[in-house]
Amino acid sequence: MPRTIGEIMTTECVTVTPLDNIYEAALKMKQHDIGFLPIVEGKKLVGVCTDRDLVIRGYADKHPGSSSITDVMTKECITVTPDTPVEEAAELMADKQIRRLCIVEQGELVGVCALGDLAVRSVYEQEAGRALTEISESDETQLPH
Repeated sequence: MPRTIGEIMTTECVTVTPLDNIYEAALKMKQHDIGFLPIVEGKKLVGVCTDRDLVIRGYADKHPGSSSITDVMTKECITVTPDTPVEEAAELMADKQIRRLCIVEQGELVGVCALGDLAVRSVYEQEAGRALTEISESDETQLPH
């Protein structure tokens, strides 16, 4: 039974750098069938970008594909360390309404944990289910009626 987030995190992370543009980020998301990219300088985590960021902050605001990823990224990342208990990480995801957590050690990216990782790789399905329910309910209240 996994006890820490380090035991279930994905360590092979697809990333971009601040030098990349939003087109390159979108292309990586398509190629790897993902909707989330950590942004790193070397191994230092400097931000994250989701497919939603590309649409809302990028294309909907009429940024061309050549715009820097830094124009649309989220700079304030919610992170945990590999020794964070799985239950605590799930609660944090629910409280902060996020579907993915970056795992860092001394500011350097060492992994990513998605909400689905909690459900399929651990026995914490209740925590993952609660987090997903709370996040989904929040998404619905933000939709235009």
